[in-house]
Amino acid sequence: MPGLPDPDTQSEFYDGVTSRRLVAWVIDVLITLAIGVPIAIVFGLVTLGIGFAAFPLVIAGTSIVYRTTTIAHASATWGMRAMGIELRRHDGGRLDPLFAFLHSAGYVFCITVFPLQIVSCIMILTLRYGQSLQDIFLRTAMINRPVS
Repeated sequence: MPGLPDPDTQSEFYDGVTSRRLVAWVIDVLITLAIGVPIAIVFGLVTLGIGFAAFPLVIAGTSIVYRTTTIAHASATWGMRAMGIELRRHDGGRLDPLFAFLHSAGYVFCITVFPLQIVSCIMILTLRYGQSLQDIFLRTAMINRPVS
């Protein structure tokens, strides 16, 4: 693929992506919590309760590790794969480990600074390529998974 598909001439790559992205996000949040909460509980118990204060950091770290490893492997998290969407770079290529980490860290930063997440959601709903804040900075976009 020589670049991102054009939304005007190749709309099939973007049809329904916004709603699929939302469902994928819910799936990924549930997976992150299913992995992160037990880790946070064990960490809290091992540190005799002190570690419970680090609960948000454990969940954020779990999210970064989960998102980075899954996106680096297939340019999509498990939620994105279940919904038939994936992230692509501006040149149409899949995300490598560095881009996967940067995208994941940007996502966690936006979630942490809640007004940025609101801005990101508005951008997804209004921009031509349906890009979030971290997508704009990294020049990536979410598309329907191409048929191989």
